[in-house]
Amino acid sequence: MSSIIKVPNIGDFKEVEIIEVLVKNGDNINKGDPVITLESDKSSVEVPSTFSGKIININVKIGDKVSEGDTILEIDAGSDQVEVSIKSEEKIIEKEDQVEQNIAPNKQSIISEKTFSNSTGASPNTLKFARELGININELQGSGRGGRVKEEDIKNFIKNKNFTTSSAPQKKNDEPDLPYKHSEFGEVDVQKIPRIKRLSGPHLVKAWNSIPHVTQHDEIDVTEMEDFRKGLVDLNTKEKIPVTPLAFIMKALVNAMKKYPNFNCSLDPIKEEVIYKKYFHIGIAVDTPHGLMVPKIRNIDKKDVMTLGKELRKTSKQCKELKIDKKEFFGGSMTISSLGGIGGSFFTPIVNLPEVCILGIGKTETKQIYIDGNFQPRKMMPISLSYDHRIIDGAEAARFCQDLKISLGRNFAFKLAS
Repeated sequence: MSSIIKVPNIGDFKEVEIIEVLVKNGDNINKGDPVITLESDKSSVEVPSTFSGKIININVKIGDKVSEGDTILEIDAGSDQVEVSIKSEEKIIEKEDQVEQNIAPNKQSIISEKTFSNSTGASPNTLKFARELGININELQGSGRGGRVKEEDIKNFIKNKNFTTSSAPQKKNDEPDLPYKHSEFGEVDVQKIPRIKRLSGPHLVKAWNSIPHVTQHDEIDVTEMEDFRKGLVDLNTKEKIPVTPLAFIMKALVNAMKKYPNFNCSLDPIKEEVIYKKYFHIGIAVDTPHGLMVPKIRNIDKKDVMTLGKELRKTSKQCKELKIDKKEFFGGSMTISSLGGIGGSFFTPIVNLPEVCILGIGKTETKQIYIDGNFQPRKMMPISLSYDHRIIDGAEAARFCQDLKISLGRNFAFKLAS
């Protein structure tokens, strides 16, 4: 006896897309076996067979859109006819809603079915979950029976690889989900994101999402340091020697890192290891017409401030002319991001992976400071120290800042110039 399997009542959904056809003509199936998978904006649902028997004709294919009552396939089922139960589908819808709300609220673009073909025995719900996170499910080792991949396997994979839903791949030319286009409100000029910013953007996102940032703000009295710096002259020519404050700051950082080695390390969370560095290479954020670059100045502990000043000028010029070697952007101890030449005081710099800290420098300003019973004009430099709280705690960061204040502050150590 021939019987028809139709799309059951799946709620208020209409014109729902078929993303999988799980059977083929000639298959023998049992009542309750899934025959197709439907996917709406909120969930994916397996539609089960209402009869047992042999499939005679399949009326649908992947990509078709169907509604309640549409014919799916014809089956030779004899007289074993029962009504379809919707309870399991309702449970699946409820579960998928919860997953989207708690795990992946920002739906990602769907990668091709070929890329996410199921060779792991994963359920349609698990496949959909993997698609939304941009994960190729065939690369995962399942923990279920027979190697079947489960949602928990996907979550563990993301956790171990430091992936996030925000960094999942998106469709090319994908636009924000806005109710109106920008151009509807006036004239716009659409340009490509500069190459340097395209390259650095994902790195910043990964750093911000994977590092528990803490930023400590403080001020350093650099009056004596500035007087010394501006008073440097060539003994032969009597000409003033220009030296950037960054040279003194780098020397002070090295002194502090020698006392607090946690500031000169990198973490390997997978191996649960800390890599302590015996070298002192400081990254300097350089503002160029092409975007922000962070080259490293090597072996700070072996150079004097005048050598460092010359090297800083040379490196900055190479960055602006795009003549610097790629290797010079890697292998740093920590980074300095200075806004002193522009303005502003405190900010929250993002730690430059795989480093564990970054020092932000604001513009030095003259302020009235109460010292020894009197107000005195002092040159105060604002600093913002961001650090990875997994390896550096607040007390250690405070001591590090105090060490900088001693090296650069009222009791300025002139040996920093050597």
